Amino acid sequence: MRSLSALIGAAVLFGGVQLFHDGGDESAAEGATPSNIYRMAANGGEATCAVSRGAFVSDGLSLLTVAPNCRRLLPGIERAKFWREQNDGTVAFSANGIDPIVTFSVADGDGYESYAPATPLLALASDRKTDD
Repeated sequence: MRSLSALIGAAVLFGGVQLFHDGGDESAAEGATPSNIYRMAANGGEATCAVSRGAFVSDGLSLLTVAPNCRRLLPGIERAKFWREQNDGTVAFSANGIDPIVTFSVADGDGYESYAPATPLLALASDRKTDD
């Protein structure tokens, strides 16, 4: 009889945890999700282009969409198809998921600044749309 009571108690506890977890997971994720759309500028110039971090592929690797006009900022960057984020916060764009075309470090505020190649200096800032 004790094992039946324990089994019922475990089932109720498991069901309650699942209900609580499933109900709160979506709203917490929505509030904490950073923007995956960025504006990239070279050397503080006015010309910008769109960069979008896509679906997660594997450990630190996500798909990447770079607008064709980004070529004006750094020729060859339009070939980038992958966003790789390292444990130290650096981000590299590559065509094959391995060899970086450009590498960024975390900048002051909300965004990244390139450090390789050394020129041009690229700034990558979150492009959050607001309803102001």
